[in-house]
Amino acid sequence: MRHAPFCLLALAPLFAQERTPDDLLKLPVPDATRIAYGTAALQFGELRVPSGRGPHPVVILVHGGCWVAKLGKLDERAVALDLVRPIAADLTASGFATWNLEYRRLGNEGGGWPGTFQDIAAGADYLRQIARKYQLDLTRVVAIGHSAGGHFALWLAARPKLPQSSELYVKDPLRIKGVVDLDGPGDLKATLPLQQPVCGAPVITQLMGGSPEERAERYREGSPIELLPLGVPQEIFAGRMFAGQTRAYVDAARRAGDAANATVAAQSGHFVFIDPGSSTWPQVVKAIRALAEPRP
Repeated sequence: MRHAPFCLLALAPLFAQERTPDDLLKLPVPDATRIAYGTAALQFGELRVPSGRGPHPVVILVHGGCWVAKLGKLDERAVALDLVRPIAADLTASGFATWNLEYRRLGNEGGGWPGTFQDIAAGADYLRQIARKYQLDLTRVVAIGHSAGGHFALWLAARPKLPQSSELYVKDPLRIKGVVDLDGPGDLKATLPLQQPVCGAPVITQLMGGSPEERAERYREGSPIELLPLGVPQEIFAGRMFAGQTRAYVDAARRAGDAANATVAAQSGHFVFIDPGSSTWPQVVKAIRALAEPRP
């Protein structure tokens, strides 16, 4: 199988102009339809459907934020689905239905293992309940995630490989056609050294309920690299936060037989990938569009 080489972007001129989470939260976005996929307060998604006749390709968006409900002095909306509303609206204007998931995180009742994973899974599977009403094409579903959400986007594609013995197992999970990871980790073990300096707490250890030595089975079932091959194409975009990890993950995916490509902007900040006004965003849209193309 041929793979495209790693793509290196020169974004140094953009670096000084990068918008912050506060800037992104101020961007105006059209209203969405809020739909609950469970009974807990945070078990809901925001659906946006493009104009025109369907069925429409679907993008599942998973926001990041260190897997937590509150991160330092950041506005709580910066670690919630609010932060990716601008790209959800942009993708819908580009012809994609978007399903922007909220979910319980560390600090929320029921967050952590297994609840956070179960929310992401249930939210994705709920598309089956609303597909007919909103003319959604479930053969063309692409999962994208930013930061910690990138981990979950990859994991959504890996779910069919979970053993029946897993707490996270469900029969016949929704199949994902492709994944776009926006500066997020594909290997939880490799990310352990970053959890304290980046997130200010041992968030991965807390998410998984222990270290890899203490919870080896959970890391096997919750870390995408442990579940390779995912069986779907993967496009990885990485800035300076995860540039150092990207090659190892993509190399492992390729060795396992997956079609995985990386676009690395080593000087880029963490939020250009979810800024619809950045020079990087059109490349993300192009990748999503290619993954969502109908099968021949």
